[in-house]
Amino acid sequence: MNLGIIGQAAGLFAVTNIDDILILSLFFAQGAGHGGSGRRIVLGQYLGFAAILAAAVAAAFGATFLPEAAIPYLGLLPLALGLKAAWQAWRQRSDEDDERRPTADGPKTLEVAAVTFANGGDNIGVYVPVFAATGMGGVSVYAVVFLILVAVWCFAGRFFATRPVIARALSRWGHVLLPLVLITIGLLILVEGGAFGL
Repeated sequence: MNLGIIGQAAGLFAVTNIDDILILSLFFAQGAGHGGSGRRIVLGQYLGFAAILAAAVAAAFGATFLPEAAIPYLGLLPLALGLKAAWQAWRQRSDEDDERRPTADGPKTLEVAAVTFANGGDNIGVYVPVFAATGMGGVSVYAVVFLILVAVWCFAGRFFATRPVIARALSRWGHVLLPLVLITIGLLILVEGGAFGL
């Protein structure tokens, strides 16, 4: 296996997915103390990234699942999830006065997958020409490297979420940060893509 293409794949993944570490850290912090939430987050990350990979491979070889004009509207997914998380945080704050905290199980697999896919929608545009130029053999190497690095990213997100200083900050501010980050990502995707004539 060519080490050059492995290095290129690792570099491309890192550059296009650096923001996922913050999002994963927030998800892991939100799921702290909820059994099974780590598995759901990792599974959601893999599902979302597999969808990005499938769309990029299909587009590189002539098929497309989404018309290019639809990609900016993927911003509606993190925007809606961010608004939902903000609403839940506000309700939870209101319920604290009554000492009735809602029992949440942490992030859901499909929510994590939706955020991952929407946040990586612009990655598809970067991956398509690279995949088209490398051919099917090269795409296989890229896919294997990318899928290995998804695990590394999940580990890094969990690592940051469990460092004492970061964990304290995330437990104190995570209920504010997660909705804020998701809403910001959603708005950036919509605005940068020119959705709704923005």
